Amino acid sequence: MRISLTVNGERRDADARGGESLLGLLRDTLELPGSKNACEQGECGSCSVLLDGELVCSCLVLAAQADGHEIVTVEGLAEGDELHPVQQAFVEAGAVQCGFCTPGLVVAVTDLLGRTPDPSDDEIREALSGNLCRCTGYAKIFDAVHLAAERR
Repeated sequence: MRISLTVNGERRDADARGGESLLGLLRDTLELPGSKNACEQGECGSCSVLLDGELVCSCLVLAAQADGHEIVTVEGLAEGDELHPVQQAFVEAGAVQCGFCTPGLVVAVTDLLGRTPDPSDDEIREALSGNLCRCTGYAKIFDAVHLAAERR
């Protein structure tokens, strides 16, 4: 099925195979590898993207369902060579370990700060409850969220 969608501000046309996930389309067809393929069940958050401004696990969305919609991936957050404030905060706070969960966390934090500019630890915990990180104890991730919030 031929679909047309806006990805990171750019109109894109693609052939979506039957049953293909939005994650597969982004990574394999549109060559945007930032969103990671880990659990394929919406449990880990590594594939998080914004779909019409709403945080979703792209592994749970059919590519065909994205037809006519706007997608923002982790690649679309930065402006040229300048990192998005959340991306910069992750770097500065040392919240990046192996990097596998980082794209999904960055997108989820961006979504959180868009809704709640100065979140409490409980609000951060709730917002990131769908994102799993196996490398950190989450302390540095919380530091990054607070740093990004302070800079907004």
